[in-house]
Amino acid sequence: MTLEERIAGSETRIFKAVFPNTTNHYDTLFGGTAMHLMDEVAFITATRFSRQKMVTVSSDRIDFTKPIPAGTIIELVGLVTHVGNTSLKVKVDIYIEEMYSDHREKAITGVFSLVAINEYKHPVPVLR
Repeated sequence: MTLEERIAGSETRIFKAVFPNTTNHYDTLFGGTAMHLMDEVAFITATRFSRQKMVTVSSDRIDFTKPIPAGTIIELVGLVTHVGNTSLKVKVDIYIEEMYSDHREKAITGVFSLVAINEYKHPVPVLR
């Protein structure tokens, strides 16, 4: 399998409904909840790519460009953007979809760095 095929095959898409128990006093998704979901998608994407134990070592940047209101659907999309020796980077985008219209827009973008580890928690090559 080529690197490009491996990247394409590891793309991860998850849909969630934004319910009131995940929103703040402005009735929009908590930033911390968004970051939690993004880290989870980054982990799944990295694991699907490497098929090894992966851990998050950093979030390089997260840009919150649109508030995500309660009563919407969000789609989280994870894609490997860089492959190093023991680490890789995953970009995660969150899109807002209105439940009762076709309106869709990007709300948040973040980049996460993850490292492949062995049973002793030491870094190992991300590609075998």
